[in-house]
Amino acid sequence: MHDPIADMLNRIKNAGNAGKELTDIPYSQMKESIAEVLFKQGFVTSYAKKGKKVQKTLEVGIAYDGKNPRVVGVARMSKPSVRYYIKAADIKPVKNGYGLMVISTPKGIMSGDEARKGQVGGEVLFKIW
Repeated sequence: MHDPIADMLNRIKNAGNAGKELTDIPYSQMKESIAEVLFKQGFVTSYAKKGKKVQKTLEVGIAYDGKNPRVVGVARMSKPSVRYYIKAADIKPVKNGYGLMVISTPKGIMSGDEARKGQVGGEVLFKIW
């Protein structure tokens, strides 16, 4: 696996399209931070670390609007081969406010709105709607 964040996002999106309630993702601290941001914004219903020391997983609950999954699309911005950075003043709403931009900043991983309010820029990880 070359891009674990893209794998995480695709697992969440595919689980929603398949009608699943939960999905398991290989654990890392960065993925847990991303899941926390998605939980705060309502794109997932829950997240929890599961398993032993050797084989930890992150169990993520899929959010739905009625029968439709909350995650409809994902656009990975920074990739392992190409990094994409943004200033706080250049952060714009995603999909007219219906989406979310997730940014890795010096203050941690946060949504685009939080980064703009905190006047901090960073690496744009992905956009989700």
